[in-house]
Amino acid sequence: MARVAVVTGGSRGIGAAISKALKAAGYTVAANYAGNDEAAAAFKAETGIPVYKWDVSNYDACVAGLKQVETDLGPVEILVNNAGITRDAMFHKMTPQQWNEVINTNLNSLFNMTQPIWGGMRDRKFGRVICISSINGQKGQMGQANYSAAKAGDIGFVKALAQEARAPRSPSTPSAPATSPPKW
Repeated sequence: MARVAVVTGGSRGIGAAISKALKAAGYTVAANYAGNDEAAAAFKAETGIPVYKWDVSNYDACVAGLKQVETDLGPVEILVNNAGITRDAMFHKMTPQQWNEVINTNLNSLFNMTQPIWGGMRDRKFGRVICISSINGQKGQMGQANYSAAKAGDIGFVKALAQEARAPRSPSTPSAPATSPPKW
């Protein structure tokens, strides 16, 4: 049985290319999208990859969406956090809405998508979480304080999560002895 991969923002742009490449490599792919129903339907018709609509900036929507993917396709073993938006403005003109929309979609979505499936990955001792960032998360970009901050956060998130994946489980975790690190 093929491993199940979920790609956020997976029906257009970079996400569509990732979804197609994963399918070509033999994975069962679910492409998440947020709003463009016509583009998602065209992508599904072209590729045969199922599409699932939910807002990655909403934790409850992610829990429900991931549950539906797992019901339809099986446990999620690969997650590609690709969804991203821009709301560019010079900082002195940036609105709280522009800031929050970008932070919620580009950074908070990593928690919203990863946290609900992390336990299953740990229990199965296999999982891959890939987060698409940007050079702007390392160097910044004028007019993109929100985007640059989110993408820098993406980098920190991945580095911290990788350390947790390699760490031995705590004694309070009943599914594995404390002296045995996960083999994933």
